[in-house]
Amino acid sequence: MSDPAKTRRHAERVRELVASLVREIKDPRLGMVTITDARITGDLREATVFYTVLGDATEQAATKAALESAKGMLRTRVGHALGLRHSPSLAFSQDNVQDHAKEMEDLLAEARQRDQEVQRLAAGKQYAGDADPYKSEDDEDDDSAERVGAREDQG
Repeated sequence: MSDPAKTRRHAERVRELVASLVREIKDPRLGMVTITDARITGDLREATVFYTVLGDATEQAATKAALESAKGMLRTRVGHALGLRHSPSLAFSQDNVQDHAKEMEDLLAEARQRDQEVQRLAAGKQYAGDADPYKSEDDEDDDSAERVGAREDQG
């Protein structure tokens, strides 16, 4: 086990190295890829590199194949740059942040639409009881002053 700060530094370094080395890959299958994150195990033996790809499913599959075929070259270059005893094995995982962002946008749009519908239905309506069923402090002060005045009249 290594220090968590050291692990984070190595993970960030792996992300930077892979991002710069991806530009050197001459595979025509490689699309518009962005390296978003990297995580490395505590023993510094395995690294997972997260990436996003612009394009449809076929371009994403082609990019995944290109990264898998370049994995050996990338591992060698990353291992030399890190200077560790063992080069970490690389695993590529597609980061679906864009899908999650789209899903969140859709949910927020649906919530806005429902709020507008509630406001439309509530327009021009009245409360069934009092508009403010809770007593405020001013009302309580008035009531207590009236009670004190009524007691003085009795006494």
